[in-house]
Amino acid sequence: MTAADHHRVTVAINPNASFGRNRDVGPRVVEAIQRAGHTVAMLREANYELLRREVEHAVTAGTDALVVVGGDGMVSLGTNLVAGTDIPLGIVAAGTGNDMARGLGLPIGDTDAATRALVEALTRKPRVIDAARVKHGELTTWYAAVLSAGFDAVVNERANLMTRPRGASRYIIALLRELVTLSAVQYRMVIDGVPREVEGMLVAVANNTSLGGGMTVAPGALLDDGLLDVFIVHRISRIEFLRVFPRVFRGTHTTHPAVEFVRARSVEIDAEDSIVAYADGERVGPLPIRVDVVPGALKVLV
Repeated sequence: MTAADHHRVTVAINPNASFGRNRDVGPRVVEAIQRAGHTVAMLREANYELLRREVEHAVTAGTDALVVVGGDGMVSLGTNLVAGTDIPLGIVAAGTGNDMARGLGLPIGDTDAATRALVEALTRKPRVIDAARVKHGELTTWYAAVLSAGFDAVVNERANLMTRPRGASRYIIALLRELVTLSAVQYRMVIDGVPREVEGMLVAVANNTSLGGGMTVAPGALLDDGLLDVFIVHRISRIEFLRVFPRVFRGTHTTHPAVEFVRARSVEIDAEDSIVAYADGERVGPLPIRVDVVPGALKVLV
């Protein structure tokens, strides 16, 4: 993409991003792209599934770029439609978590700055990053940031059902509520072909550094190194978990003896318990799953 190019840009807007507080952002993004000389198709629907279908139709029909306005759920929607294609994904962070935008160094908390950055990015070649492909049953799901397959996924499920508070602190409150029943899970894993039995509190497979609105679970993760960072918290008491957890916000939990990181290209995860996996904050489905990194699968506008 160059400054002289005229692009056909599809803009997908989540009207409920940040619980509806950012309803005016999408139209402002569309206006800014149009002022820059591009053709814009604006898509807004009453719910996520209707929007996904409309965006899928637009991508299939042909577009030069897909821009999502919202949080990580919208990034998930976009990633699942353009990963493995030449269509770049643009992000205007207007959600509660915004972890993918954070990992890409995009503006957060200032939607006007995010819009300006997006318009400028349309004049440059997209950045090429990795994406992760999840096989679960007969289905395939893509993600760009982090997959959770343990206590963190249970917390995500509870947080998604909560209507208050309307912000990233929902995740923290959900976590504190789930701590009451926290217990270790017996995992069966295969990491790059090597089988492992793990008794752990949580397992995450990270391409990006953070989840849950800035919880830096994998501070060493790189978006373009062709590897996934497998994050394991081995069995510890609830009290010890409570002591370790606050360190996640600073990324200093990595030195705790119960914390393990393994870099890998493929990870298979199963468990005795009925664990549901989440990726980029969206429900994937119950274990077992297989995750593979696909180097260079996603183009992003930065």
